[in-house]
Amino acid sequence: MPVLWEIKTYQFDTYSDYLKERVIEQQVEEFQEDRNIAEACGYRFVVGVSIATHKEALLRLDSSLQIAVTGCKR
Repeated sequence: MPVLWEIKTYQFDTYSDYLKERVIEQQVEEFQEDRNIAEACGYRFVVGVSIATHKEALLRLDSSLQIAVTGCKR
């Protein structure tokens, strides 16, 4: 099955706790919608993030997301 990627290169570790929570809430909602669209079109959906703490925060809200730590920095 082909894969669609969403890559985020945010400097997540520099955010305040408040901002981290808001960003994660928004991203999870966005990624769930994107995943549903991708799957309806015959694609898997994978999110790439720069650091493991960003991945862990996303998975705490939705453990079904497929997330890869890319190590990519802007």
